[in-house]
Amino acid sequence: MNHRHGNTVADALRRSAARTPDRRALHFTAQASGTSQAAPAVDRSWTYRELDHAVTRAAAHLLARGLRPGDRVAALGRNSDAYLLLFLACARVGLVHVPVNYNATAAELRYFTEQSGSAALLYDDEYADLVAALPAGGPLRHRATMTELLTVAQDGPVPVLLTFAPDHDLVQLLYTSGTTAAPKGAMMTHRALLHEYLSAITALDLRETDRLLHALPLYHSAQLHVFLLPGLMLGCENRLIQAPDPATVLRLLTTERLTSFFAPPTVWAALTAHPDFAAADLGHLEKAYYGASVMPAPVLERLRTALPGTGFYNAFGQSEVGPLATVLRPEEHDARPTSAGRTVLFVEARVVRPDGRPAGPGEIGEIQYRSPQLCTGYWDKPEETAAAFDADWFRSGDLVRRDAEGYVQVVDRLKDVINTGGVLVSSREVEDVLYAHPAVAEAAVVGVPHPKWIEAVTAVVVARTPVAEGELIDWARERLPAHKTPKAVHFADGLPKNASGKVLKRELREQLTGSQQPF
Repeated sequence: MNHRHGNTVADALRRSAARTPDRRALHFTAQASGTSQAAPAVDRSWTYRELDHAVTRAAAHLLARGLRPGDRVAALGRNSDAYLLLFLACARVGLVHVPVNYNATAAELRYFTEQSGSAALLYDDEYADLVAALPAGGPLRHRATMTELLTVAQDGPVPVLLTFAPDHDLVQLLYTSGTTAAPKGAMMTHRALLHEYLSAITALDLRETDRLLHALPLYHSAQLHVFLLPGLMLGCENRLIQAPDPATVLRLLTTERLTSFFAPPTVWAALTAHPDFAAADLGHLEKAYYGASVMPAPVLERLRTALPGTGFYNAFGQSEVGPLATVLRPEEHDARPTSAGRTVLFVEARVVRPDGRPAGPGEIGEIQYRSPQLCTGYWDKPEETAAAFDADWFRSGDLVRRDAEGYVQVVDRLKDVINTGGVLVSSREVEDVLYAHPAVAEAAVVGVPHPKWIEAVTAVVVARTPVAEGELIDWARERLPAHKTPKAVHFADGLPKNASGKVLKRELREQLTGSQQPF
């Protein structure tokens, strides 16, 4: 293979394989459907040498199917070693990986493949019917299963590849989560992601000796680009499972004595509520990471009390910046437990008031980023790209306060701020109050159109134990000003979330306004 440039995502793996060829790079298990404690149906381990060779075989296989550098390759699958192999194989020969939410409907899958102009689609066997429903024709000329790719990658001669990718080439279209609008494909280059990996390594104290558990979906930027790829870049041991089932996570953390784990607040809350949590031996868990959405202060307090020897890190950002932008480190939690920390190594930030002027310390404004980690824009969406950038500054859509020392306090997403009677209310502030009630397992707060108040502060709660609407409203009224107190509380069996654990507030608003089925 031509390594004239030698600084792509796949080159990072190649260097780890050259440095520690016999170290275990990846251990993947998947349980049979409906089981969590039985012997796994799939159990595969890869050394760094084996993984690197498999990536080269998989890359050659893709080229043999007629794909060429710059072609987009859609990926529809749950966490697996095959899914990782596909991403790295694309990176090795200049193909552009397009991760697709595995909960996608037929219409959504068609949107992702058509909007990206994907030439190929690789998928897990369980999605065969969904893939078969895609219309024929168009640029999508190759469809194959992940199983086929894995079979080719596992054994055989290691070919010499003559195709390479320069570091300024695209490696992934990283679609936004679509919580507030139709997903947009953030165009990520090798250069952007490698800068982000270095930021993650330094800010999150990742070390070669770490043994990381990866449970969140790899199609989402946080698990893949903040933890798994930086772990492979360092030469860590990486443990991969299909999903963050609380019982499985607690069992693996305990029995395999894994040292590092990332999860969104919803998963951490589920872990603390699980009956196995109190008895789990987690004394060896050195680093606990949370992010992807705002951590309710009561949940964080419970975790820190239960795991006094564990360092907690708040990782904040968004897909367009790779996605890591700021981190609150363990030693900073005592003084600022609800802060999102300060910017990471390769990110510069500014806070801008609604009138366009710089925000002073403590003033609310939109946080904007300038960084080599940034996407180059949105795929085939020039108007959205132009709206997202102010020269070389990216408009995040997040409202924050930043103090004189540079610490960021997230107020809300611009689109989640509630305008009630002309006064802006942070949904997060109301959610924190509700989470502090012992009967509340989960809470989300949105604004619902109201003829008098413009928007009414409205809560949706998943109850841990029976509780009345009036009790929760009274609880909030005792702790919040009248205009921030929910006008109504609705109860649900669960909150709509994407696979990364982020609550889909757009769906909640649609349900509450009657455009979707009610709870």
